Amino acid sequence: MAVDQLDTRILRLLLEQPRTSAREYARILGIARGTLQARLDRLERDGVITGTAPSLSPAALGHPVLAFVHVEVTQGRLDEVGEALAAVPEIVEAFSTTGGGDLLTRVVARDNAHLEDVVQTLISVPGVVRTRTEVALRERVRYRLLPLVGAVGRAAADRAAGPGAGPPPG
Repeated sequence: MAVDQLDTRILRLLLEQPRTSAREYARILGIARGTLQARLDRLERDGVITGTAPSLSPAALGHPVLAFVHVEVTQGRLDEVGEALAAVPEIVEAFSTTGGGDLLTRVVARDNAHLEDVVQTLISVPGVVRTRTEVALRERVRYRLLPLVGAVGRAAADRAAGPGAGPPPG
């Protein structure tokens, strides 16, 4: 699905001002509310916009410890283990990966002892061969999409300008 310049302007507003009304977004963008709504519907339908839930802080919810747990799985049991991991509330994300492990999980915990309990729960899941845990010390780059949206917008502008467009030589 091609995202054009207007789409990226809409996405930028959604990220920068998430609590603003659709009417206000349309006003800021200088477009009709119906146009905005049609664009939002298409972006949702195409899977560009995947949710509207608030971003929550595990630390503020009493789980300040963040760890990445690599999980090695018995061959042929990846789906079964994935389903078991989904039942562990402290696992906030899990991905199938290439490399040294089969799954990479992002785990939050109240403290290191709680983290150990969560890891022991993972080890007890049938099909889990071993785990390797890395504790995050400090977040250096927060999860963000605004720079990516900006890059996509610049690429859309370049496509719209056509071949050979750009600054004059010299």
